[in-house]
Amino acid sequence: MKIAFIGLGNMGAPMADHLAKQGHELSIYNRSQHKAEDWLKNHKHCDIAFNAKDACRDCEVLILCVGNDQDVEQLIFGTNGAHETLARGSLIIDHSTTSSDLATRMHKRLNDLQIDYVDAPVSGGQQGAINGQLTIMCGGDPYPAQRAEKLTQAYAKSFAHMGPIGSGQLTKMVNQICVAGLIQGLAEGMHFGQQAGLDMSKVMSTLGHGAAASWQMNNRHETMNKGEYDFGFAVDLMRKDLGICLNSARQTGANLPVTALVDQFYGELQKQGHGKLDTSSLLLRLNQESK
Repeated sequence: MKIAFIGLGNMGAPMADHLAKQGHELSIYNRSQHKAEDWLKNHKHCDIAFNAKDACRDCEVLILCVGNDQDVEQLIFGTNGAHETLARGSLIIDHSTTSSDLATRMHKRLNDLQIDYVDAPVSGGQQGAINGQLTIMCGGDPYPAQRAEKLTQAYAKSFAHMGPIGSGQLTKMVNQICVAGLIQGLAEGMHFGQQAGLDMSKVMSTLGHGAAASWQMNNRHETMNKGEYDFGFAVDLMRKDLGICLNSARQTGANLPVTALVDQFYGELQKQGHGKLDTSSLLLRLNQESK
């Protein structure tokens, strides 16, 4: 199959790699062209495009893995956008984390062009993308969702059709809400243990077999204990996602006091110039405050 793949960041590049290894012919586009050129060096049977319009020419599927609502809308409907060359019956799989409102709007506009669209955000981080072990939560009509599930098996360990368009993004928001509170709890626990003079490597290894265990604990406690925060999802991206969560909560009447508080903590890290650190840097904030 010929696939247009747009967005070769930490997640997108390994996802595209899995598709290429399965024999698909990819036409790639990335706003930072050097990333596309670097990726192409190991995939000689694929080609590079210089805008979304050219990337989608003669392709059956477009896969997006970009930053935010504005990026998605611009790439699909902006100047030299994908809609100019995607044929009727083609499919857009949007792995970007965006608002559910954006997904609904894109679905309606693309449906008028007889182009299928699903919102399909992912969880599992960069390592999950590299290992082909991502979790995909999909919103959209049943048949496009089935098409997306079959294709994304290349890099996903699980795929769930959550319901109508926008349901994937809402499910991803639940994920981010849970993760935000969990990381703050982990950071506070580690901060407390460090201040008490405990051997935190031993503490975390022990707790990792009990009720407090989590993916974050088992995969981040060692780097957190060393004060190293360059191993995953960035604060800037999490802050963007939590903004979507809180905006959606206002629309639905949901009460998210812990999420709002953690969002403020991440905002403090951004003001200190730490927006590129990973989300476990909540511990850094606590340790700085205790000095």
